[in-house]
Amino acid sequence: MRVLVIGAGATGGLFGARLIQAGRDVTLLVRPNRAKALRERGLRITGCGEDTVLAPKLLVTGEVTERFDIVLVTVKATGLDQAIEDFAPAVGPTTLVLPFLNGMRHLDTLDKRFGADRVLGGVARVLTTIDTNGDILRVGDMEGMAYGARAGTAPVTLDELDETLSTAFPEALSKDIDGDMWAKWMFIASLGAMTCLMRATVGEIVAVPGGEQLATALIDECASIAAAAGHPLSEQGLAKARAMATQQGSPGVTSMQRDLLAGHPTEVEHLLGDLTARARQFEVAVPLLDLATMHLRVHENRVASR
Repeated sequence: MRVLVIGAGATGGLFGARLIQAGRDVTLLVRPNRAKALRERGLRITGCGEDTVLAPKLLVTGEVTERFDIVLVTVKATGLDQAIEDFAPAVGPTTLVLPFLNGMRHLDTLDKRFGADRVLGGVARVLTTIDTNGDILRVGDMEGMAYGARAGTAPVTLDELDETLSTAFPEALSKDIDGDMWAKWMFIASLGAMTCLMRATVGEIVAVPGGEQLATALIDECASIAAAAGHPLSEQGLAKARAMATQQGSPGVTSMQRDLLAGHPTEVEHLLGDLTARARQFEVAVPLLDLATMHLRVHENRVASR
């Protein structure tokens, strides 16, 4: 199956590279500046002892005229609408769209455009960033994905998709991708709210009185929403989230916090706004999540007024 990866950033670039290394037919859809950099330097992955350079097939936005079998969507929520317009010509009658955005809000947008049976659920499990050279830097050993059919959908070429992707990502097909997505969302939301409210790393927050209590209270609020939505987090998952959010000395932050500190737009509505709206729907009290959402909305207004 032919694979089109939307974006060649920290997630899409890594996923595309691993599929290329597994011998799959992969093309990256990128903007002109990114295409220029990739043609000059190659698709480079460094960190954790790796130094990989690949020369991937590229398409520049506006040049898509052919259909692909699989479209991997790895953009941020703030860029989803434009990305859809960019890759829509690549979606044919049997194409499957596999998004790796956090949260759930993007699914409604993709379902409306392409149909729910074409849109899978996906979870990215990577520790990567883009360095000052535009290369993909691995900052940890975690590297994988989960994907599957969402409840109530029936993608007709899921087996073929799994055969294609599993060569690079074995055992990634999930029997409960909805639950996997909720678990990832709750972890990202709690950690994002915590680090954005305090504008600090996990280690800096838990080093002061009340820091650990803030972390666990946010996780508990998120867990309450997931349970009310019918996707309760496992005890193992909760324990892992609490451990990571209260780890002494941890340099951990989230991309939302990095965007906040850099003065850039954030994914607040996708990650926290949607979550707090669901909390109200389920009549679940989430005062800390509400505070974090308001804090980031003030930031968004400042960015928009520049």
